[in-house]
Amino acid sequence: MSVSSSSSRTPIRDILTMPIVGPVIALIFATIFFSTQSDRFLTGNNFSLIVQQVVVVGTLAIGQTLIILTAGIDLSNGMIMAFAQVLMANLFVQNGVPPFLAITLGFAAGAGFGLINGLLVTKLHLPPFIVTLGMFNIAFALTRIYSITTLRMTDSAWYTFFGETFSFGGEDAITKVTYGSVLMIFLFFVAWFVLSQTAVGRRIYAIGNNPEATRLAGINTDRLIIGVYTMAGLIYGIAALLQIARTGSADPQAGQNANLESITAVVLGGTSLFGGRGNVMGTLLGALIVGIFRNGLTLMGVKSIYQWLITGILVILAVAIDQLSNRSSA
Repeated sequence: MSVSSSSSRTPIRDILTMPIVGPVIALIFATIFFSTQSDRFLTGNNFSLIVQQVVVVGTLAIGQTLIILTAGIDLSNGMIMAFAQVLMANLFVQNGVPPFLAITLGFAAGAGFGLINGLLVTKLHLPPFIVTLGMFNIAFALTRIYSITTLRMTDSAWYTFFGETFSFGGEDAITKVTYGSVLMIFLFFVAWFVLSQTAVGRRIYAIGNNPEATRLAGINTDRLIIGVYTMAGLIYGIAALLQIARTGSADPQAGQNANLESITAVVLGGTSLFGGRGNVMGTLLGALIVGIFRNGLTLMGVKSIYQWLITGILVILAVAIDQLSNRSSA
């Protein structure tokens, strides 16, 4: 009597094959390594700084994760964020629109870009890569047409609140944390709950695994994909507000490399570029891995150009591991 392969699996093996295990191990080893290289690395304020530095990219990566799980990709997220931030800033500064309304319209603009992306992908059956590459250029041009100057936003609490900090810890170890960091982590938990605990989340994974089978099961895949792109656009609008809060200004030059940085966080977090496999909490770990590497290398005195080099190597390794994993499971 033969024993099935599934019965030979052990709990330890199941744990080790989870996509999130790799990012956890990488995060632990990176933390141990850099803590041996600099006395300043393993401090509360330094870890708070790392989180602050990944707030914007981490938030963008939430939307990117949702799209990649459907076997898509979004190259336009950074420029959508840039347009949303200059829109909400200019409406307030130049046109006197109340800040709450201006910010809401910025969120709506992000969602609108996402909606258009989703419609083009589903209704015209265009590849997500081509659609979002084109939208990157459109959003880039609209951002420059609408605003060519950086606007300081330090006079409005509506725009700077998430850049403010609160302190916790004892007198000898006070750590300052921004409200933006808290919001980013909250958004990650919301995304995790939706993906892991709701029917919508299960359908998103199903589309990434087998869109045709999902459609034949009676699920309106087009509507769900449009919803995913629209929600991702809304998240990019939130990232725009966090960008303003972090820098105190709305810069039309922002976001040009954010698409690649968000994809890097998603890939390092163990989400498959082939769709249908991954965990949004892994994306958070991926963003932190990039932040830890750049922070640690900076403390070691390594030039920024080499930091980009090392990040690129990490991405290629992560994609190679994902490719090998898909081949072995086929």
